[in-house]
Amino acid sequence: RRGIVIVEAEGADEDELTLAAAERGADDVALDGTTFTVSCDIANLAEVRAAIEAAGFTVDSAELTMVPKTTVEVADENEAKKILRLIDQLEDNDDVQDVYANFDIPERVLEAVAG
Repeated sequence: RRGIVIVEAEGADEDELTLAAAERGADDVALDGTTFTVSCDIANLAEVRAAIEAAGFTVDSAELTMVPKTTVEVADENEAKKILRLIDQLEDNDDVQDVYANFDIPERVLEAVAG
């Protein structure tokens, strides 16, 4: 389990964000497309979020989530389709609250599957 804080990257300085988050116990700051993902121990989530907001950054979300220690690459299109179909079915099931996975589908395979 990890704490994850999402900050919009537009206009945000990565060094300032990293410094503000690290002072309160954040482990990592990573640019993920148009957002920064700040990860921390679950006990530090509230403090990290408060420090980021106090530094003038806008927090899009802050939540506790499960983050895989290792990932498995799925390079086969048929396997990727099966996995994505299973994930969709699990998410649509009313009895399932959250779905976590450790697969990594490369962008080229994901485009082929979606197309």
